[in-house]
Amino acid sequence: MSTITALLVAFAALLGLIIGSFLNVVIYRVPVGIPLTRPSQCPHCDSPVKPWQNVPVVSWLLLRGKCANCGAPISVRYPLVELATGVAFAGVVWMLVESEAFRLASLAQRPEAGAEVGALAFAFIAVAYLYLAAISIALTMIDLDMRRLPNPIVLPSYIALAVLFTAACLAGAPWDALLRAAIGGAALFAFYWLLRFAKPGGMGGGDVKLAGVLGAALGFVGWGALIVGAFAAFLIGGVVGIVMMLTRRATRKTAIPFGPFMVVGAWLGIVIGEPIARWYTGLLGLA
Repeated sequence: MSTITALLVAFAALLGLIIGSFLNVVIYRVPVGIPLTRPSQCPHCDSPVKPWQNVPVVSWLLLRGKCANCGAPISVRYPLVELATGVAFAGVVWMLVESEAFRLASLAQRPEAGAEVGALAFAFIAVAYLYLAAISIALTMIDLDMRRLPNPIVLPSYIALAVLFTAACLAGAPWDALLRAAIGGAALFAFYWLLRFAKPGGMGGGDVKLAGVLGAALGFVGWGALIVGAFAAFLIGGVVGIVMMLTRRATRKTAIPFGPFMVVGAWLGIVIGEPIARWYTGLLGLA
């Protein structure tokens, strides 16, 4: 890893910790309709949270996991979400720099596109997938808590990815990636909609809407990523469901949120979908 890459990854990790602190607010407030602009306060004693008590991870450790005013416990989930976001952001930046699918030099598609254009395209793509990482964590936690995927997070994501992917292509990224993103989003949305139509109780409306977002993110990477990411969600969900039934933690009628499986499957597709697709087509002699 070069010095520049290490600095980018370190900056992304720090940014992720900060964004993770905000995600804790999103996870708690969005499902119940509390404005995000309201100052943070202890849910037990309503005392305002001071700035030094809001430092990611560090404040929780200094406070020993308790409110400074009333001593009520602060869930360990708060620093874990912050750490997870930091690790996710660092991983996304490392992947974008090191992965063949996103290598900076490959972004300048047009002959006249120089290093600056490539760097600008890279920046837009990085923001897109960092955004995806952030909403992935927030939606996973909300779906596990509430069994729903809130529209205020899912629906604006269509616009966010459309703008960022289009900007990346204007800056030099391949235009066929934008076409794949549009097709991938529409295809995965339609597939989940058909599943919901065929069995209304088996798939939630939030899953259908999230499928379009994930399909666009997968399609921008490649067809292999799209196929692997879509398949992985059902494979992981099936395995987890079987394990839960074998351990008597669920029955065939237990409602299990599918959003987390969709998110994990999508990220597997983004990270390793293209190599898996190349290996499989080579195995079949189609490459």
